[in-house]
Parts: sequence; C-alpha cells; structure tokens
Amino acid sequence: MANFNPFMFMILLLFLYVSYATSLSMSGDRKTYIIHMDKAAMPAPFSHHHHWYMSVLSSLSSSDDGDGDAPTHLYTYNHVMDGFSAVLSKNQLEQLQKMPGHHATYLESFGHLHTTRTPQFLGLKKHAGVWPAAGFGSDIIVGILDTGIWPESKSYDDRGMPPVPERWRGACEVGVEFNTSHCNRKLIGARSFSKGIRQNGLNISTTDDYDSPRDFFGHGTHTSSTIGGSRVQDVDHFGYAKGTAIGVAPMARIAMYKVLFSNDNLAAAETDVLAGMDQAIADGVDIMSLSLAFPETTFDENPIAIGAFAALKRGIFVACSAGNSGPRPYSIRNGAPWITAVGAGTVDREFAAHVTLGNEELTVIGKSVYPENLFVSREPIYFGYGNRSKEICEPNSTDSKAVAGKYIFCAFDYNGNVTVYQQLEEVRKSGAAGAIFSADSRQHLSPEVFNMPFVAVNLKDGELVKKYIINVGNATVSIKFQITILGTKPAPQVANFSSRGPSLRSPWILKPDILAPGVDILAAWVPNNPWQPIRDDYLLTDYTLLSGTSMSCPHAAAIAALVKATHRDWSSAAIRSALMTTADVLDNAYGMITDKSTGVAGTPLDFGAGHINPNKAMDPGLVVLTGTSDFTCQYANLDLNYPSFIIILNNTNTASFTFKRVLTNVADTKSAYTAAVKAPAGMKVKVQPATLSFAGKYSKAEFSLTVNINLGSAVSPKSNFLGNFGYLTWYDVNGKHLVRSPIVSAFANSTGHWP
Repeated sequence: MANFNPFMFMILLLFLYVSYATSLSMSGDRKTYIIHMDKAAMPAPFSHHHHWYMSVLSSLSSSDDGDGDAPTHLYTYNHVMDGFSAVLSKNQLEQLQKMPGHHATYLESFGHLHTTRTPQFLGLKKHAGVWPAAGFGSDIIVGILDTGIWPESKSYDDRGMPPVPERWRGACEVGVEFNTSHCNRKLIGARSFSKGIRQNGLNISTTDDYDSPRDFFGHGTHTSSTIGGSRVQDVDHFGYAKGTAIGVAPMARIAMYKVLFSNDNLAAAETDVLAGMDQAIADGVDIMSLSLAFPETTFDENPIAIGAFAALKRGIFVACSAGNSGPRPYSIRNGAPWITAVGAGTVDREFAAHVTLGNEELTVIGKSVYPENLFVSREPIYFGYGNRSKEICEPNSTDSKAVAGKYIFCAFDYNGNVTVYQQLEEVRKSGAAGAIFSADSRQHLSPEVFNMPFVAVNLKDGELVKKYIINVGNATVSIKFQITILGTKPAPQVANFSSRGPSLRSPWILKPDILAPGVDILAAWVPNNPWQPIRDDYLLTDYTLLSGTSMSCPHAAAIAALVKATHRDWSSAAIRSALMTTADVLDNAYGMITDKSTGVAGTPLDFGAGHINPNKAMDPGLVVLTGTSDFTCQYANLDLNYPSFIIILNNTNTASFTFKRVLTNVADTKSAYTAAVKAPAGMKVKVQPATLSFAGKYSKAEFSLTVNINLGSAVSPKSNFLGNFGYLTWYDVNGKHLVRSPIVSAFANSTGHWP
C-alpha cells in the first residue's frame, strides 16, 4: 500500500470525534434512493419479491431522461425492510411513485464514525462472576458494521476456540488482499458492502483503502477486538498501558460487515449500511455493534433505526454509539427506543510524566502520552514572564531565538482566547525542545497531540511551576515519560465529547441508555497505518489508544453478549433492561458519577441509567420488557415499557404524568419487592402499588408511577436543559436484587435543532 497520507490521518481524526452528514452529487439528475414497497401488493405471477422489484425497475422508462441511463439496482432488502435501493433519475422516480405497491422513497444520505484496563475496571474476573458463567461469551456471534478488520492481528487467534456454531450462515468474502483463509473459528465471517458508495462517485481508493473486508484505517479492528479479542500478552501503546489485551467477551465469535470506505473522505452510504444489517440478520448474528451514525432524521428515514427495528423483532440486541457532540444537550445520535445508545466514560487509568524542577525543588505529575522513552535531564526552561502573549504562548508570539533548544512553560489562558491546541502548535513552530503547559484537567487530550515532549499539568500545579520559574534564575526541568498510573479516582467520569440527552427525535425516552468505557481504550490496530505522530513522522503499532463513543459501544455490545450467553432465551429488551437497572451511579470514590466537562456531579442526561456493570447485569432480578416480534401500530403509545422515566417540559415549569410499567421476574424463585423513591425538591413521585409480589420465574406484576413536577420560578431552560431528576428503586425484600430506574424532567428543545 502507499505511504501514510497525513491528510487522510487528519480526516480520520475528524471522523473519530465528529459525526456529520455530507451530500454527494451524481452525474445529471440521477440519485440513490431507498424504496419501501408493500409486499402485499406483489402480483401473483411473482414467486419472490426480488423478482417483482427487478420487474418494476425494468419497466421504468428512460426515454425522457436525456442521457438514457436505465435504473441501477443496488440491493434488495430481505430482513431490515420490504424494499430495495436503486439509482434513479427524477423522471424514473416519479414513475415509480405512481406504481401500485410503492410505499415511500427516501433520498440517500451518508454516515460517519463516532475508541487493557477495562475488563478489570468492569470487575470481570476469570474465576467468578459473569465471565465464567457466560463461558466468556462462548458461541455468541457479534456482527460489527465498521471499516473492516485486520485478520492477522493476534487478537483474532482462534486457539482454544471450539468449532463454528452450526447455526451460522455467514461467509468470508474474497477481495483485495483478503480471502477465505483469513477467517477462522474466531473471525467467522467477513463481508463488504460498497454499491451505494460507488454509485455516488466514490470509487474505493486503491492507496488508502481495500476493496474487501480488510481494514485500512484501524477503527473496525479496534472495535471488534474490544468486543471479542483473544488474550494477547505484552502489548502497549508506545510504553503506556502495558499489559495483556483481551476482549470483553473473549470467547465470542466475530463477524465483520465493512460499510465504511475511503476516497476523498471516509463515509458510509445508507444503502450499504442497510445491506450490511440485512445480511447480518440473515447470517444469524446474536448481537450487532455499530460505532457510526447518520443525521437524526425520523426513524423511518434512518437506516440504522430501520435495521435495528428489524433486528429487534428477531431477538438481536443492537448497540450504537451515542455520538461525540457533547457536552451539548440534545446532541444524542442513534436515539431510537429500540437501540441501546451508549455514552463514553473514563476508566481508572491515566498516562503521565514526572516533571521535576531544578534539583528536585518541585515535582509534579502531568498528563502525557509522548511515545518515546525519553529522559529529559536538567534542561533549561523558558517562560515569557512579563509579556502576556508570550506567557500564554499565543500564536505568533514566541521568539524562536529565545527558546531554541529549550523547554517552554505555557500558562493557562483564563480568558479563553488561546486554546491548548493553539499553544501546542506555537511550540511546534518555535523550535523549542518541548513544553510544559497548564491545562484544565477537565479537557480530554488525545494521544495524537503529544507528537513532541509535551506535558500537561493541572491548573494548581501550573501555578506552582510558574512561580518557581519566576523566582529561580536559570530554571531547569527534568522529565520522565511513559508512566501509567492505575486506580485513579474518581472514575468513571462522563467524557466531555460524549453526546448528551435528551434525544431530539424521541425526547420521551431517556437517552443515552448507559455509560461504558470510552476514553483511552487500548485495542488492536492495523500495522501498516501509522497512527501516533512524533515530530514530523508517524509511528507504526499493532495496538493503540482511542477515545470516543465508538469505543464505549463495543464494550456494551460485548457485555450484552456475556448476558446473552448466560441467558440464551432472553430478548434484546430483557438484556437492555438488565444492563440499565443494574448500572452504577456512583464512581470508585463513592460519589455521584462526575461530568468531566463541568467537574461536578453528572445527571441521567449525561450517563443515562449509569455506568454498565456486567456482573450485576447477569442477575438483575427483574426486567422491563418492550418490543416483540408481534406488534401493531393500532394502539400506539409513547409511554413504552422502558427501564427509565422522563417528562419533557414544554414552555412550562410544571407537569404531571402517570407512567405504566410491567416487570418480569427472571430470578429462579418467587420474590417480593418494595419501592423506594429518591426525589429532589420540585418533584413528587407516587408508586402504586408500593409492593410487588412474583409467584415464580417469568411471573409479571404491573405498577404505575405518577410524577408531579413544579420547578417554581425556574421557568427557563438551564444550559443543559435539565429540570431535575430522582430515582425509583425496587428492593428485593428477602434477597440481593436492587432494580433502579432514573426519573428525569427536562425542558423541551423548541427549536428542533441542536442548541
């Protein structure tokens, strides 16, 4: 393959942290459409709906189009919906819309991506808890829709794996640098879907991608190895996070469906994603994981929502990334009620450098992921004291002669005019040897920014460093890099970038559903794509650190696989309920989970039901079930039987609503539960009945929850749109179970757009 393209590297960084849609044009007026058809209208002579669709397309006239192009069929969908996708001219579209059996047509849009300590942080143990109970995810098949997979990675070693389940109907496709021999008992399927991308003029790059299931960018390799990677010893990210890499469900089977490809950008076509989900259903996956998103349209226009609904009806659990547009409220992606939307949290691990001033007169610890075993000893350090622009390393303020070969200290700009990234760029251009800069500890700095010997110290330590340099003539600094600190507190914290609720399209359902590890996650990488920058070059690696809800999503998918392996008969709704009602709302310092963007306690709009706890999810006691294969729209109701409660305040500070819920006992014995409510000022909650009895396993009981909100004079939305929140907890009278659901009031977003 060609040498690494720095431009494409920056493009990938953008897509890892930002989700947005692009509109691509085709020649003339031909565009790609997804067409919903009514199979009940299929004429009798046709034995299969595909033949009917092809007949419909062939009947469309192209004589009035000018260029005479016939319709181009892309995919027939057999499971996610009744219909197909095709490239049509405006004239052909108008003809099609008049035909019997046509239900609806949508113009295609494009979607983009949203990344060893986590098994321990999640409490997973080899000889106790959900890991051994689930056989480490034995024989659960997880379908991942992503950028592909690097099959030679040690994370896909199949030693010790039993034969592929007989129920598996998938395949390993042949393509560029990929053949059937690349699949094994771990990686049991690999396919790619690119017809939609090609029809929009985006031929797959021959230098920056593969026309096959092989991964060029690394994102799909990272997410899939997070889910089901085999145990690999002695891995690290350039000296950081040293240890053993292992997937959260290491005995699960992996099936990759490549739907993201590169040309001028990295994107996924709706038609291709729908085709990938359709094939995953046909192949027989148990779990789907999608770390990507499309614009938040209505559900019937969103391909992931459409495909996930079809998966729900077949008992397939679907986890999706919640988006990386936080901390703005109403920024959730993948907010459909039948999708488990996963936010991103930190883990109890930090990467650091020891900074010593002078002859050990001052020592502080700062954040750094500089990828070199460099020991800086008594090097001169410069601070532009007396000149505010120089003090804060303002762009174009540094005297290159004054700093050449020295380290620079950059003070924090409390006015907010100069960002850390601007400071770093100024240091890079200056010719300095490196820098110590004072940074807000709430800000997430990804490993990619540390391409020089940079260390970020917190604001308090930054003031100490500043005073030392001012008071000591000819100050020097010593630095030791490649330090990993475990057991840090508090953790988890909600990551700055993690999208916040409520959901713009379905505000009556609390989103995100759950929080999972998504910051500085170590997992497999592609060895031919240089990722970590160092000065003017890039380093290759087999394992790397990534952050994003793209990384939290596979954690939730893998834990769902563990629960599914423990309870083979559970529906996807039962699994999601178990994950949510057993989630933790306290961190490892026994305080409420913190919002890293504010430094104070978060809310369910930040972390949903709480941080995922796999061992508790294995045995939830009760579950809330919603959505089955037998459904009707005749009695549609927005009050779904869901494991959380939310009231939306529309131009008011008062509201009242009575929710109805049905609980199912999944414990092996009869049980009784009593309700306890924790409600803040301005919220009154009444539960009827307050005690529930269950005669045995799978017996059900119904209750109502009446919530009255009165926020007094707080008639205007807060910056986070939160009104207030509390919790309903059902306590097992004679047992160990605790079933908790958040109760939230939030202000409506009257604009219909992101704030």
